[in-house]
Amino acid sequence: MNTENFIQTLVADGLQPVIPIGRKLLKALGAASVLAMLSLLIRHPRPDLIHAFSTAPFIFKLVLLLSVSAAATVLLVNTARPVAVGRVHWPLLMSLLLLAAGVMVELATVPAQDWRAHLLGHNPVHCLMCILLFSLAPLGCLLLALRYGAPNRPALAGAAAGLTAGAVAATVYALTCPEDSPLFIATWYSAAIAVIVLASAGAGRRFLRW
Repeated sequence: MNTENFIQTLVADGLQPVIPIGRKLLKALGAASVLAMLSLLIRHPRPDLIHAFSTAPFIFKLVLLLSVSAAATVLLVNTARPVAVGRVHWPLLMSLLLLAAGVMVELATVPAQDWRAHLLGHNPVHCLMCILLFSLAPLGCLLLALRYGAPNRPALAGAAAGLTAGAVAATVYALTCPEDSPLFIATWYSAAIAVIVLASAGAGRRFLRW
């Protein structure tokens, strides 16, 4: 390429609008949320959904999952930039403390002989599989958006995408799931999201390098 062509290329690049990575990721999150909601066409909302909104356990479940989704989104935007990410992510830590508080309250108020029933619910394997399935399309959207960024730690950025996709998928699945026990959520919802995070961390390490 000669000098004149090189200068013309630089000028052309300068005319292209630069979209901040945070805005691009939020758009991808919007698309991811819509795709996750389409999963309700596969598994319909629980029959008592309207009544569930008046119960404390269901409200706690939704607040918890929405807080994880918000904290994961903040972490995702931070990891998409070529700067070091702090060791402690306080919004996510607060979500974990909220979950721990819910579990402790349940253990303190539910008889010990009922703990196992609350922990296992009716079909924990179905919960795992649904959250994994619901998260696939959202995760694809977020990983594609991350390729427009410059993650300093690609594996961490991939893990953040997985956490966000998993939390969004879990929130949508919560509208269909009759299990509102914090013990059940802490075990099976967390296990499903952990699988997604580990898989997406590996994908990030491979596809988000620059």
